[in-house]
Amino acid sequence: MITIKAIIIEDERPARDLLQTCLAEYPEIEVLGEYDNGFDGLKAINEIEPDAVFLDVQMPKLTGFELLEVIEHQLQIIFTTAYDQYAIQAFEKNAVDYLLKPFSKVRFREAVSKLKARIESGKAGVKVESSIEKIRQHISQSDEILHRVVIKKSGKIHVISTADINFLEAQDDYVLIYTDEGKYLKQQTMKYYEKHLDSQQFVRVHRSYIANIARIERIEPYEKNNFILILKDGSKVPVSRSGMQVLKENLDF
Repeated sequence: MITIKAIIIEDERPARDLLQTCLAEYPEIEVLGEYDNGFDGLKAINEIEPDAVFLDVQMPKLTGFELLEVIEHQLQIIFTTAYDQYAIQAFEKNAVDYLLKPFSKVRFREAVSKLKARIESGKAGVKVESSIEKIRQHISQSDEILHRVVIKKSGKIHVISTADINFLEAQDDYVLIYTDEGKYLKQQTMKYYEKHLDSQQFVRVHRSYIANIARIERIEPYEKNNFILILKDGSKVPVSRSGMQVLKENLDF
């Protein structure tokens, strides 16, 4: 009999209690901890390196999806969630399973059967893909507007409100995000941020730059047919001809 190391990340006490009660039927699943927020859960994943996690989606501080953005350990996921149409689409395609709260023991057993089959296949030498990367890809293809960005830097997790972003700069396959507190490197594309940042707040002013309109101090001529943004923190951001046209439309001048 295989042993499966698992943890629970769920902010609701009754839901954690229900999961523990259901998991008591499975001596082969060793629950190594339960956590009521994404930050503590992420720390536990890095330290314990479990085979599986029962992961809530809607949590304060760090959501289940945001946790997946910065996780490095590969593991299998069973989501627990209240109804969310978009999330369910992601789960159905990519996660081991999802449990729609409140869930029955019958439904829980179905999810655990899938989890055990996947882990047993992996331990038997069959290549079993982690669901994490596929879920990340599914999320990136959604139309969801970002309200904050989660970044791992120097071993710490930074949750940055998009309102605090001054501008973004392309860096090959990465994006540098500038705030008053410093700059943060995130593996993501400018196209992704152009799609997911609020278009009323952020404008792609250049092929390599997206600027926060609220942080613009003034616009100055730079070279022929080109301009430069002077931001409130003194930063200078180049503006292309097409970027200037978008700025005119957004700022109505």
